[in-house]
Amino acid sequence: MLDSTPIYDAVATMDTVTLVRSAIRGLLKAADAELERALRAVLTREDDYLGAGKPVCDYDDPAARAEMVDALARDGAALLGVLDGRELDEAVEQAGALLATVLGQDLDRDEAGVFRIARRVARDRVISTVDPEARHGHKTAARGFDGYKGHIGVDPDSEIITATAVGAGNAGDAAAAEELIGDLLEERTTDAAAEIDTTAGVDATTTAAEVDGAVAAATVAAATADGAGEADRACVYGDNAYGTGEFQDRLDRAGIESKCKTQPPVAAGGRFAKDRFDIDLDAETVRCPAGNTTPIIRDRNGAGTAAFGTVCAGCPLREQCTTARAGRTISVGIHEGALAAARARQRQPGWMADYRATRPKVERKFGHLMRRKHGGRRARVRGTTKIAADFALLAAAVNLARLAVLGVASTASGWAGAAR
Repeated sequence: MLDSTPIYDAVATMDTVTLVRSAIRGLLKAADAELERALRAVLTREDDYLGAGKPVCDYDDPAARAEMVDALARDGAALLGVLDGRELDEAVEQAGALLATVLGQDLDRDEAGVFRIARRVARDRVISTVDPEARHGHKTAARGFDGYKGHIGVDPDSEIITATAVGAGNAGDAAAAEELIGDLLEERTTDAAAEIDTTAGVDATTTAAEVDGAVAAATVAAATADGAGEADRACVYGDNAYGTGEFQDRLDRAGIESKCKTQPPVAAGGRFAKDRFDIDLDAETVRCPAGNTTPIIRDRNGAGTAAFGTVCAGCPLREQCTTARAGRTISVGIHEGALAAARARQRQPGWMADYRATRPKVERKFGHLMRRKHGGRRARVRGTTKIAADFALLAAAVNLARLAVLGVASTASGWAGAAR
C-alpha cells in the first residue's frame, strides 16, 4: 500500500521582500572579507543587511513599497553582477544561485525598467531561504501546506512499513512510487532476467530495447507461471495520485497487479467524456459517440491527437460533445492503453471491494506516524536529507511497536510471530 502525507516545514514561510533581503544577507555572510567589500561597494540602499527581518518601510504607502522592492531588486542584481566571471567557492556559489532564484521567481521588470512583484506564482517557488528545499504543496485542491511530503509503503497483511521517502511538497505522489516498491521491482526483474539466456536469442547483436522487452515478457510470464493465481501475485495499492499511465504501465511490465485507482475522465458542462469515445490503438483511430472516425496523429514523443474538425459542424450530438469552433479533439497519451486497462479493472465489483477493504490500512498507519506535532506532522530539522532520515527513524519506531503487537520474538530457529 502506498500513500503520502504533508510534513510541515520547520521554518516560517517568507514573503517576497523578506526572501530577497534574506538572500542578499546570505550572500554577504558567505563571502570572505575581500569579496564582501567588493559586494558592499555596489549596494545602494541605506541598509547594512546585518539584521534579520523585513526592511524599514511605510508599508501602507503603495509608492514606498514599490520603491523599496525596486531598490532591493537592484541591489540583488548588482551583487550578481559582481559574482559574474569570478571563481567562487561552494558556499558563495550556492548563496548566489539562491539569490538569482528568488529574484527571478518573484520579480518582473516593467517597460520603464522598474522591478515589481510579479502577478504570478512560480511553479517551483522557493518559500524560505532558511530551508530552500521546502515548497508550497497541495494534498487536495482545497488543502494547501508548506514543506514536504512523506511517502510510505506498507505491507497490508502485517501492517509493517516497508519503505519511506521524503520529497518536495509540490511533487506528485507517483514520483516516489518506484522508490517505495524498489524491492518488488528488483526481485521480479532479477528473476525474469535469469530466465533469459542465449537460447532465447539474446546475443551481441540484440538491442537494449529488445532485451528490455524480453525481460518484461518473462517477468509477466513468471508472475503467472505454474498455475499461480491472482492471490499469489505481488500487488500494489494506491489512490488516484498513483494511478498515472506511466506507473500503471510500469506495474504491468513488472508483472505486478495494480490496485491503484485511476481518475476517470471528465468533461466540462457534463458533456461527453473521453471514455465515451472508442480509442483503437491498433488501428490508430478514434470513433466518436456519433460514429465518426478520425486518425490519431502522433508527435515525436509518441503522444497523439485525434481532431474531428469539420465533421462536428453538422453533428446532431454536437451540443452534448463540444463548444469548440474547430470541433472536438481527443488527446491520446503514450500510456493510453495502460490507463484504459486500469479503468476497466476498477469497474469490476471484486476489484473495488478489495480496494476498499485494504487501502484504509495505510491511512491508519499515518495516524500512528503523525500523532505527535513535532517529529511527526511538523519537521524537527531542515532539508530533504535530514527530514528523510528523521522520517525513516520514526517509521522504524512505529514498526517496533507493531512487531510487539504481533508478538514477534527471537527463537532458536529464527524470528517468529505469536501463534494465532
